[in-house]
Amino acid sequence: MAKRLIPSLNRILVEKIVPPSKTSAGILLPEKSAQLNSGKVVAVGPGSRDNHGKLIPVGVKEGDTVLLPEYGGTEVKLGDKEYRLYRDDDILGTLHD
Repeated sequence: MAKRLIPSLNRILVEKIVPPSKTSAGILLPEKSAQLNSGKVVAVGPGSRDNHGKLIPVGVKEGDTVLLPEYGGTEVKLGDKEYRLYRDDDILGTLHD
């Protein structure tokens, strides 16, 4: 039975994107070549509440590709996959093609 994590409050569950280590032609790429610290949003919490009780929704949605800080987040392992849990305000931005 697979477990599904639904983040609480303004937290976001992210699966890090690992860039390929070689091209389709088989050329090995250096570790630091244009490597962005990015991930795919797997799940989001409902948001947090302000001082008046109004819900402030999370700024990203499931499926978004986001830019992550170099450090931070909480490591979470579900089954054989590893994820990171971030607060909404830790996400640096959303990446678009």
